[in-house]
Amino acid sequence: MSVSSKGAEATITAAEFLRRPAVEKSRPPKSYRLPELDAHIRSVRTRNEVRMMREARHAGVRTPCVYDLDVSRCSITMELVPGVVAKDVISAGGDEALRVAAEIGRAAARLHSAGLCHGDLTTSNVIVRPDGEICLIDFSMGRSNATMEDIGVDLRLLENAFASSHAGMDDVREAMMSAYFEGVPDPDAVRRKLEDIRNRGRYT
Repeated sequence: MSVSSKGAEATITAAEFLRRPAVEKSRPPKSYRLPELDAHIRSVRTRNEVRMMREARHAGVRTPCVYDLDVSRCSITMELVPGVVAKDVISAGGDEALRVAAEIGRAAARLHSAGLCHGDLTTSNVIVRPDGEICLIDFSMGRSNATMEDIGVDLRLLENAFASSHAGMDDVREAMMSAYFEGVPDPDAVRRKLEDIRNRGRYT
């Protein structure tokens, strides 16, 4: 997890919590929105991200531990997860790429089986810890009570991200998808929805 980055919506900086290394993710005000609306949007998204991480952990998916939530500042202080971005591990190829891809597939299956979707499921939002465990980060676009449409979109996003970042690594992609479909309760329904979403992209 990067300890210094600035995105369109949030800023991540190094922090400390009870002498533990941490990161703080904050959503600064946006001047182009009405102040009352802006405060509401930032507060809702911040609380939703914390809730999503908690629910994902309950589903058996490793996420950063949340140390503190400051609703007034729209900030989350959380565990600093050491490791390497999965995108880099997979791009390096070899047996580790296959293993990590399969772990990502299994993690996605756990999320979806629990009715959760990540919302930005890419290999850039997965950290491979030094012990080999993977940790999913950035649940800012996530949602619970996910429909089959939400699940299909989540999986299609992962497919697209994999195709753009790891082109030509079909065996690794297949390891990820096989692990995913082995872990969901109704793989045929997800396959049908995924194919439907693919077809929409072809003809629009």
